[in-house]
Amino acid sequence: MARTAPGASAPMAEEAAPATGTAQPPDGTGRLPDKVPPTVHLIALGIFTMVTSEFAVGGLMPQMAEGLGTGVPRIGYLITAFALAMAFGGPVAATALHRLRPTTALLVLFAVFFAGNALAAAAPGYTTMLVARIATGAASGAFFGVGLSVVARITRPELRGRATGIAMQGLMVGTLLGLPLSMFLGELWGWRATFAAIGVLTLLAAGASAAALPRLEHQDEAGDLKKEAAVFRDPRLLGAMLSSTLIIGATFAAFSYFTPILTELTGFSRGTVPLLLLVYGAATVVGNAVVARFAASRTLTVIGTGLALNTLFLTVFALAAEHAVPAVAAMVGIGLVGVTMNPAMITRVQRAGNARPLVNTVHSSFITLGVVVGSWGGGLAIGTFGLRAPLWTGAVLALIGLVTLIPSAVKAGRG
Repeated sequence: MARTAPGASAPMAEEAAPATGTAQPPDGTGRLPDKVPPTVHLIALGIFTMVTSEFAVGGLMPQMAEGLGTGVPRIGYLITAFALAMAFGGPVAATALHRLRPTTALLVLFAVFFAGNALAAAAPGYTTMLVARIATGAASGAFFGVGLSVVARITRPELRGRATGIAMQGLMVGTLLGLPLSMFLGELWGWRATFAAIGVLTLLAAGASAAALPRLEHQDEAGDLKKEAAVFRDPRLLGAMLSSTLIIGATFAAFSYFTPILTELTGFSRGTVPLLLLVYGAATVVGNAVVARFAASRTLTVIGTGLALNTLFLTVFALAAEHAVPAVAAMVGIGLVGVTMNPAMITRVQRAGNARPLVNTVHSSFITLGVVVGSWGGGLAIGTFGLRAPLWTGAVLALIGLVTLIPSAVKAGRG
């Protein structure tokens, strides 16, 4: 049972429950360390590498269009292809690797990801680049699932939320730095050099992981795909994943259109917006660290608070978009409580299902679906209601996400 400070209320039942899945000592001593293992940072490095590759196309569109002899809109489809490959190809890749040891599966995914980026760097035409993006997207989706499974197995249950937060800092830092780094390398040496550099970083991350990550054995039932998939019959697991889709969808409905909103409604110059987005990215790094601290002990409370605050910030942004100070304050608030819910979301899903690669990979697909739903829904609303619409769309999605927590909250309260 989780401990509480004197005078503090006990955590909700869902929050106090340990994540399922057997942990495995990473050092061969027969016990897990009392602190988060340093090797968790290697998973963060891998995630950072893959997120940087994901964002690279967005910063290199004009160069890539010229180099591949096509238009900018078709280059934009490469971003969609990567996201769809993550959502649908990730589970397929994880399923194909389910008989391998987790650390071996990670190295295979590193190899596929390296090959995809090498192919992108040398792509003679658009079709080859499209194949490269699909391969790297599928490998990235599966890597999230397998990597988070490894984090869970080498970390004590009460530290898993914090360890997951460290791993997910790779996502936050990748979001913060991936686009500007890609643009910087592209300006210096061309867009092909960016993908070549990502390939080199992939090799470094793979080599460090091969040397330092523990050799994990299969868990019980890990080789039986039917038993692995049976967990998805539990409505609690699907409900938790749906909440994740709505959390991410609410944030990306707004984030996808920050630039036109800040320039056309708030009145900032185009040169100022990248600086504001860096501030937003820094807020996600801070928010992720805070959420990770409480993800294991106050899972449902953290998610509920985050959704409530995100609803508030999105609403304030929509109402005061013409005024610089409240608009920027609301944007920073969205950064603090939006995608930063990942450690708590992952903890909740692992408790409802398990911490194995297939569950984590499918959850990653639900998260990616949130990106697609949010950006698509926000863009669709602009055509009818104008540039404020993505902010209101995000607020509605966050509110619906809050409603999806009610059954869990009621059950936890009764418990």
